[in-house]
Amino acid sequence: MNKPTRAERFSGLSVAIVTPFRDGRVDEKRLAEQVGFQVASGVKCICPVGTTGESPTLTHDEHERVIAESVQAAAGRLLVMPGTGSNSTAEALRLTKHAAKAGADAALVVGPYYNRPTQQGIYEHFKAIAEAVDIPICVYNIPARTGRNIEPETILRLAEIPGIAMVKEATGVMDQASQIIAGSDLTVLSGDDSMTLPLMAIGGRGVISVVGNLVPADMKSLIDAFDAGDLARARQLHHKLFTLCRDLLGLASNPIPIKAALRLVGRDTGEVRLPLVPLEPPLVEKLRKVLVDYGLRLA
Repeated sequence: MNKPTRAERFSGLSVAIVTPFRDGRVDEKRLAEQVGFQVASGVKCICPVGTTGESPTLTHDEHERVIAESVQAAAGRLLVMPGTGSNSTAEALRLTKHAAKAGADAALVVGPYYNRPTQQGIYEHFKAIAEAVDIPICVYNIPARTGRNIEPETILRLAEIPGIAMVKEATGVMDQASQIIAGSDLTVLSGDDSMTLPLMAIGGRGVISVVGNLVPADMKSLIDAFDAGDLARARQLHHKLFTLCRDLLGLASNPIPIKAALRLVGRDTGEVRLPLVPLEPPLVEKLRKVLVDYGLRLA
């Protein structure tokens, strides 16, 4: 039996949705279709404009518009937790306030990247954001991209702030996740699809998924099976999903492979933006085989 966590309404499957581009612009029609697909799949929450949503290449206006359009498309049918992080505290504050005003249910705030703040600086960054808005904050810890781990001691300090409700745990370090889960009531969500079941086994409450853009029903079934105590079924789905999860994140930088996969199954979300480039043809063929082996029907 899992102990209650601070943001149980966000437990289960959240999907870090892609940002569709067409001819260099955000394709708002296709964005609404992507949200509708997630609603129909029974997903709990969408997370637009995160890593998968190519937020680093969005202009400020585009970032704000995608948040507003995602909230509008969701229309209360699922939760919306957009990415609002930045290495500038002032910019993260602005984006998070915009998300709250637009009607988002929470904000996914990545650790400050590039400028490599101290742990105290990281603490003050998140404290300033959490105290400025009324929506819950999910601390997104992905040191492979930010260059700085948010140490578990820092996260446990942040847990003392009421507005800090969740952690997207993408370090791959189970000892760190265990320390956070044991020492707080924060809702811990996996930031790696392939780590969903292991993290839930130690008290994690779900995943913010990339593969959920493609096969949300299978990832939801894994989580539901675990929550129902059907560990055999959860393990079966974990092993089925593993190769797909590995290759969608291993063939090239996210979201290059997931956008290529969506195109192959007939759900084209357009190009990636520079400095990202399309998946190279030999890797497309490898991805095609992975999708077919998984049982997906190609367009």
